[in-house]
Amino acid sequence: MKQMKDILRRALIGAFWIGVWWAIALAVGLPKLLPGPKETALAFARLCGTDTFWRSVGFTLLRVAMGYLLAVIAGALLAAGCHWVKGLDALLSPLRTVIRATPVSSFILLVWLWLKRAHVPVFISFLMVLPIIWTAAQEALGAVDGDLKEMARMYRFSRWKKLRYLYAPSVRPAFMAACMTGLGFAWKSGIAAEVIALTPDSVGKHLSDAKNYLEYPDLFAWTLTVILLSMALEAGLKALARRRKEAGK
Repeated sequence: MKQMKDILRRALIGAFWIGVWWAIALAVGLPKLLPGPKETALAFARLCGTDTFWRSVGFTLLRVAMGYLLAVIAGALLAAGCHWVKGLDALLSPLRTVIRATPVSSFILLVWLWLKRAHVPVFISFLMVLPIIWTAAQEALGAVDGDLKEMARMYRFSRWKKLRYLYAPSVRPAFMAACMTGLGFAWKSGIAAEVIALTPDSVGKHLSDAKNYLEYPDLFAWTLTVILLSMALEAGLKALARRRKEAGK
């Protein structure tokens, strides 16, 4: 019953905003410039019937996933190194600050000079997620209860036991929250990199082409694709985290 109420609430909220969109498009009265829900749905259905659409979606998902997974692994390793290796945090912290402070568009333009267009979204997704995972995991490691660490020393836990029974449970909530946040950053920055670098066989390039050729129904349809894929990725990661949590109980 609770799930049904939640689904109904979400459906009503969605219907409300679609109604707002329809009303604005109707008031403007220029479907070529501001397509309404109907025009966007028709354009989306047409795109879904083409091989180009699915190929572009597949390659975009692959590029973002590669950058995201590399960032999760590298962020976890850097967090562990900065926590346990003396002096490493002081040496690498300026790098993390530079990544955070530099606009993503600047990184895209710089990386575009050095990498192939197909590799730019991978690197940008990696770069935007890295400091999120790194910082969250390192702070969580530093916040592990001192009494628990003392108990582990008293009972002479091996390094593996400390990692499994002490650090992993303490770090997991913050780490998973950072992964959720990082996924959104990876997706948005990866799409932005595709738009600017005009990456072939990508959602971002089709967004750019639709805008340049004034095909606004297609532009809205590709934007809808980005939103739906983002929601699907977030839901998938939440389901995975929930399953891992239930399995650990």
